[in-house]
Amino acid sequence: MADDPPIKGVADMQLNGPDILVDPEDYNDVEDKQGVAIINPNQLDELVPEAEPVLLANDFPSMLEKLLPKIPDYETENETYHTWQIDGYRNLKQRSNGPQFLCGGQPWQILLFPFGNNVDNASIYLEHGPLENAPENWYQCAQFCIVMWNPRDPSIYTSHYAMHRFTQEEADWGFTRFEETRKLYAVPYGEGHEGPMIEDDKVNLTAYVRILKDPTGVLWHNFIKYDSREATGYVGLRNHGATCYLNSLLQSLYFTNAFRKAVYQIPTEDSEDLESNYAYTLQRLFYLLQTSKDPVSTLELTRSFGWETKQIFEQQDVQELSRKLMEKLEEKMKGTAAENALPRLFVGKTKTYVSCIDVDYESSRTEDYWDIQLNVRGNKNLDESFKDYISVETMDGENKYFAEGHGLQDARKGDAFLTFPDVLHLQLKRFEYDMHRDAMVKVNDRYEFPEEFDAALYLSEDADRSESWEYQLHGVLVHSGDHNAGHYYAFLKPKKDGWFYRCDDDRVTKSLMKDVLDENFGGEYANQQNGSVGKPNPYTRTVSKLRSMSAYMLVYIRKSKLDDVLVDVTDNDIPKHLEQRLEEERVIREIKKKEKEESHLYITVYVVTPSSFRAYEGLDLTTWESKSENPGRPKAYRVLKKTLTGDFLKLIAEDEDEDPLRLRLWIMVNRQNKTVRPDRPIEEMDLTVEEIFQHFGTRPYGYRLWVERAEKVQDGKAIYPNQLPNTNNYIALLVKYFDHENQTLKGVGSIYVRKTDKVADLYTPTCQLLGWPTTTPLKLHEEIKPAMIDPMKPKQTLQAAEIQDGDIICVEKQISDKDANAMAKQTKYADAREFYDYLLNRLLVHFRPHPNAAEDLEAFDLVVNRKMTYDALASAVGNHLQLDSTFLRFSTINASSNLPKMQLKRQQTMTLMQILSAQYGYTNHNTAPDALFYEILETTLSEIESKKVLKVIYLSEGITKEQNLEVLVPKHGTIKDVSLAVKEKAKLDEETASSLRFYLAHAGKLHKEVADNYPVASNYDTTQLYVEKIPDDELVKCEGDRAISAFHFNKEPGKVHGIPFKFIIKADELFKDTKVRLEKRTGLKGKMLEKIKFAVVTRLSYSKPVYLKDDDILAEIATSPEDLLGLDHADRSRGLWGRADAIFIR
Repeated sequence: MADDPPIKGVADMQLNGPDILVDPEDYNDVEDKQGVAIINPNQLDELVPEAEPVLLANDFPSMLEKLLPKIPDYETENETYHTWQIDGYRNLKQRSNGPQFLCGGQPWQILLFPFGNNVDNASIYLEHGPLENAPENWYQCAQFCIVMWNPRDPSIYTSHYAMHRFTQEEADWGFTRFEETRKLYAVPYGEGHEGPMIEDDKVNLTAYVRILKDPTGVLWHNFIKYDSREATGYVGLRNHGATCYLNSLLQSLYFTNAFRKAVYQIPTEDSEDLESNYAYTLQRLFYLLQTSKDPVSTLELTRSFGWETKQIFEQQDVQELSRKLMEKLEEKMKGTAAENALPRLFVGKTKTYVSCIDVDYESSRTEDYWDIQLNVRGNKNLDESFKDYISVETMDGENKYFAEGHGLQDARKGDAFLTFPDVLHLQLKRFEYDMHRDAMVKVNDRYEFPEEFDAALYLSEDADRSESWEYQLHGVLVHSGDHNAGHYYAFLKPKKDGWFYRCDDDRVTKSLMKDVLDENFGGEYANQQNGSVGKPNPYTRTVSKLRSMSAYMLVYIRKSKLDDVLVDVTDNDIPKHLEQRLEEERVIREIKKKEKEESHLYITVYVVTPSSFRAYEGLDLTTWESKSENPGRPKAYRVLKKTLTGDFLKLIAEDEDEDPLRLRLWIMVNRQNKTVRPDRPIEEMDLTVEEIFQHFGTRPYGYRLWVERAEKVQDGKAIYPNQLPNTNNYIALLVKYFDHENQTLKGVGSIYVRKTDKVADLYTPTCQLLGWPTTTPLKLHEEIKPAMIDPMKPKQTLQAAEIQDGDIICVEKQISDKDANAMAKQTKYADAREFYDYLLNRLLVHFRPHPNAAEDLEAFDLVVNRKMTYDALASAVGNHLQLDSTFLRFSTINASSNLPKMQLKRQQTMTLMQILSAQYGYTNHNTAPDALFYEILETTLSEIESKKVLKVIYLSEGITKEQNLEVLVPKHGTIKDVSLAVKEKAKLDEETASSLRFYLAHAGKLHKEVADNYPVASNYDTTQLYVEKIPDDELVKCEGDRAISAFHFNKEPGKVHGIPFKFIIKADELFKDTKVRLEKRTGLKGKMLEKIKFAVVTRLSYSKPVYLKDDDILAEIATSPEDLLGLDHADRSRGLWGRADAIFIR
């Protein structure tokens, strides 16, 4: 590069044209010099910044320092530089390698495509040299830069920089478009140069290489063929939709070893339905996380929760799920060795207090907590959040506290921690409601948390400090994204002195502390370049300067309890039945895997034998349902395709305990009427099984055979009528017998008849087959298909009746009309066709006790007819239970949650098939097709249906305790009838029952009170009926007292929720005293009441609430009859994500 021209002074400048010459003397005479900069030419050089020295390509140490910037937190293992001097660039091969050089004890070289790797550019790569006896997972993490430069003029150069994880699969990395070929010979090469890059066909390539140590083992990893178990010793959890939040919580609990041991202690071996027992499925999941080589599925666990696909694809709140899971597991642990294990681990105590300053009086309440919610907004770190939580509010001036026995006093109000649990869950409030957006938003402010902290700083003064309260970080649950879309993962520390691991669904990787802490503080990205608009958020497809990933939940463990919490989980802790069951599942999987791998060598053949035909009771020859438990189902043989048919026949004969000479195989085919029948015998015993089906079978429908047994064997051969000379007109028929007495329809065997025979000619061989006298009167039917059973005409020939090989003949004895009527009275079928219809429509229904049943009832199964009416169904169930069927009521069942869906109404024309399908208003969406709830009523169903079922909510303790009642009252009755029914249903005493008040609510607001004569026939579809005992302050009114309607809302009066109620306003009462009565009236106490803001709201939907202060007088603000008292607080019935259908575990 040419030297820069010298900076010239003002005296050296030549100005063209006399008109612009300025005499310095004239300039000095200027009077008004304000705002004019006087520059001394002698000082000009001092004002010009010193030019940066030109860096030359042959200054290798300086180039190394500039081109390979150090990466924080990663230690250099080795670094070097190497120059390949090329003379004769145009004569190089299409692919050329430079000399090898060493870095980190490993060979490296430059790989050059001088005329481009399928592009019009020089392509240059750094390539790792071949290794002998390299380990399977060998790799090197390298920063590198390749510089091309002119050996005559080192100021002419260009460079490219990259970082890469070199492996045996990716041994070279670099730049396909390093530089355009035409530019390499251009003169000059870029601005400020005189010569080209390649001059006299010479050029130098210098590789700068730095090998970095990789403490985590995943630096720049592409995660192809990554094995979490091999790399870390741990495995992850599969994400089945949007279950990353569930996965992060489960991993956190799994690595809390004491919790895992407690879960293993829950008795589950005697559980009847393990698949729906979430304690067992959680045990199963933990065991697989311990032992599996592959990521573990959570489907079994979520199914046991009662979740459907909807819940799996819906992201929920981790905190809410954690509390639900703890609550349910604590129930399971009661009365077991694990009882109180969870409270010992996760529960601390806090005290809410009001303490008077000038007198010895304190009001306090102690409560347990499972986690602590800390404010992020307005706090920079964990310490500030804790201090914010326990900050003390002084109640003085107009806000003095009324202390019983002391009157109004100055006081201090706040919360204090009495104890912290061994495992401390801290929920960071990263999501909050934004009034301007009317939506939940994520708080991305920077918020720091330490690796260790001393919780004693936040304990109350009288707390026990005999043992250290220092805590060590165990887990960081991270949310990346915003409120509408995002992803959860967790950083967890399984060992007290070990590494943190990132558990990101199915992948587990080792992590550095900066990834655990700094990267999850939130706030702005560090080292933003000037003009940068931020980094892209992969979940919202937006760009922001604020990090999208931030800690959402922190897990700390008390340092003095680390050994107890992270105790080793041994094989002795794992329930034996769990290991046995999973070992059985593993063996089955291995068998299925092997079968799948060898499936191309085998075929599965289904065989109907004489014994299975005789055992089969049903339609056609057999059932082809693979899961059927019918004793007459065909036997499945997994046979090598190359097995000879004769050898296969011997195998069947051995299983049947028969002489193989007596057996003959028939190919079965699918007929057009969708039945499967024998078609032709197989005579070719020397063909393979595969060849037999290729020639004669109907492969798309499976491989099916019928085994015929010969009655005669002569000269070592079975005798079959259709094999004898001149017997081509013989056909083989299968015979089934309908037994009136036992109400069964079973196979008997087969017979041979001539096509020219008449139907009457079948009587003799049929009677002989059944062992009856040949004079027995019979009725014959042809089973054409299950829904088509035709009586056979005795005088018709078989050929005219189109009877052929493989047809089924059903035989029954003729009975008198008297016997038939007697059977009908016993609900028996007297005709085979009626029984066929029953078989076609029979259904095994599982009857379960209704969850709200008042008494313990049995679960049972009944085989019933789909065509039976409601009354017939009730009669069948009544007979089984030995009670009057008119006292029974049934409900359909939700197949996923196993909860009741809809009560069935008694309709004479409705059949069971219609009840269990989408007809007559009974929606079939996710309805169990073979199960019903039943309950035994206190009165007959007819009487109930002649009355009205009314849903009433009884409020027994203010508005905090509600009891849902269903009462039965006359359709034309009144509220007086409802009152009597509520008294009986809720078991109320006379005093309470005599002072009940009923009122209707609509859209969360009090609609009107209803008197005793109010008709129950009124429409309650849009209103809710409440009943409560009239409060004492309403029974004893003072002068000036009046009533006001109160309701609940969240932020805005239009967002109504909760139970509305009536409240008495007293004249001249300060609102702080009114709140005392409100506490008694509502039953809302402590923190719950403190979080409520009270306001006066008019009935106009667009009105603004007027919030009340303690020194306000409600009677003077709420002056209009249209005014309402509003309670502004969060809707606890809705989850954090704004969904009313909050997460659940059944």
